[in-house]
Amino acid sequence: MLILGLVLTAVAAALHIFIFTMESLTWTSPRTRATFGTTAEQAEATRELAYNQGFYNLFLAVLVVLGTVLIALGQQGVGAALVLAGAGSMVAAGLVLLLSAPAKARAALIQLVPPALGVIALVVGLLV
Repeated sequence: MLILGLVLTAVAAALHIFIFTMESLTWTSPRTRATFGTTAEQAEATRELAYNQGFYNLFLAVLVVLGTVLIALGQQGVGAALVLAGAGSMVAAGLVLLLSAPAKARAALIQLVPPALGVIALVVGLLV
């Protein structure tokens, strides 16, 4: 279960790196605007906010990746704490999106299901 938890949280980290790329690097591109449903004017007006938010997503992914590396190096306690903090924050952010913007339920579930399943599997793996 430990490996399954790490794989699922790694998938979540990869997704958050992709979100970082869209929010911080390609926010005003036609493809990213289509993904987020924004006009060119809206994207330009929110560019600074998206740039900042993208880095939050990157930092969460870095926690998960660093924690996974530490677990692989035998530092299970510290590594698990980092993975759980990063993935748990991803779940919390997804829940905030789901509750604050029910119309964006699909995006929220994409954001929160992989890390939630990963957290569950990781905790079970650590307890067994």
